[in-house]
Amino acid sequence: MTPPPYYGQQPPAAPGNDKVTLWGVLGIVFAFCCWPLGIVFGVLSLLEARKVGKQPTLAYVTFGVIVLALIVNIILAATGALGDIMSNS
Repeated sequence: MTPPPYYGQQPPAAPGNDKVTLWGVLGIVFAFCCWPLGIVFGVLSLLEARKVGKQPTLAYVTFGVIVLALIVNIILAATGALGDIMSNS
């Protein structure tokens, strides 16, 4: 028999209802191809994690991927390599 939850403690999410993971994975996927949607899903994952008391690891990974992609794009644009990549496509 499990002890009752303490006052103020959130009950664990149902196995099929884990929105933190769903938003986090969608955020990571969209961070590679459509970064504005990646930001939206990352924020949703972060807010949902705070709401249910889970770790927002996937939200942080989403933000890290977006920042890394932004830095790479800035470097490629500054060196002129981005124009070469775009013209060869």
